[in-house]
Amino acid sequence: MDKIIRCITSDGAVMACAIDSTDIVYKASVIHKTSPVASAALGRLLSAASMMGAQLKSSKATLNVRFEGDGPLGHFMAVADSFGNVKGYVENPSCETTHYHSGKLNVAAAVGRGIISVMKDFGEGEPYIGKTPIVSGEIAEDITEYFATSEQIPTVCALGVLIDKESAQVLLSGGLLIQLLPGADDSTIDRIEQNVSHLDSVTTMLAKGMSALDMCREALKGFEVEVLDESEVKYVCGCSREKIEGLIMNLPEEELDSMIKEDKGASTRCRFCNKEYNFSEDDLKKIFAKKQKSS
Repeated sequence: MDKIIRCITSDGAVMACAIDSTDIVYKASVIHKTSPVASAALGRLLSAASMMGAQLKSSKATLNVRFEGDGPLGHFMAVADSFGNVKGYVENPSCETTHYHSGKLNVAAAVGRGIISVMKDFGEGEPYIGKTPIVSGEIAEDITEYFATSEQIPTVCALGVLIDKESAQVLLSGGLLIQLLPGADDSTIDRIEQNVSHLDSVTTMLAKGMSALDMCREALKGFEVEVLDESEVKYVCGCSREKIEGLIMNLPEEELDSMIKEDKGASTRCRFCNKEYNFSEDDLKKIFAKKQKSS
C-alpha cells in the first residue's frame, strides 16, 4: 500500500511532504493501458495531486489539477481528496514515447506548452481556481511554478516514475514537495538549497529502500523534524451506476427522449476507471419518468 507523509521543522519554517505512489501509478497504467511516456506524465501528476490534496484542511475538499498542453499526449488530469487518495486519466494514453539523448523519457515533448489549471473545491462556497502556464512540461517544474505564481509559496517539487525498458511496466513512483513557510529566514533558505542540491532523484531514493519519511528527513537534513501526519493512499475512482443515472437525469428532456426513441439505450465509460455502464431502453424510460415527476 502506498504512503504519504507530511513533516514540518520544529521552528515552523519548512514543510515537506513525500509519497511513495508506486501502486497508484501502476494501477493507473494498467487501467488506461498507457505508453511509457504517458505512464510517466500521468504518474508524476498523480503523485503531485496526492501531495497537494493532502494539504487541504477540510475533509470534504477535493483538488483537480489539469494539464492542457499542445503536445501529442493531449490533456491529462488528476483529482485528489484531502486524504491524498487520487484518480486520473490522459487523453491519449498510447502517445508515442521519445527519449532524450541520455535515455530519459522525454515527457516535455509529449506534454508541450499550454496551461495548468488547479481547482480547489472546499465543499462549500465558490471553488478556488488558479491557472499558470506550462513552463517545461516535465510536471515537477510546472507544479513548482504554479505554487510560486498562483499561491506565492516558494516550493521545490521533485517527481519520478521508473519504468522497465523491456516490459514498459511501472516499477517505482513517488514525489517530494518542500515548501518555505513565513518563518523561513536566510539561513533556513540556504540550508534547504544545499540539501536540495545533494538530493538523489525520487526514484533513486525509493530504489535504495527509502520510505516517504526518509525522503522528508533527507530534504530537511540539519533541522529538527516533526511528523504532522502519515496515511495510506490509493487510486480511488468512486463512480457508480447511481451517479451515472443522476447525470443522465440532468440531460435536457429532448436529448433523453432522443436516446430512448432513436438510440434505444445508452452506454458510457468512466474516464477514470474505464468501467462501462449500460442502460437499456426501459432503463432510460424509467429515468425519464423520474425526471418528469421531479420537475
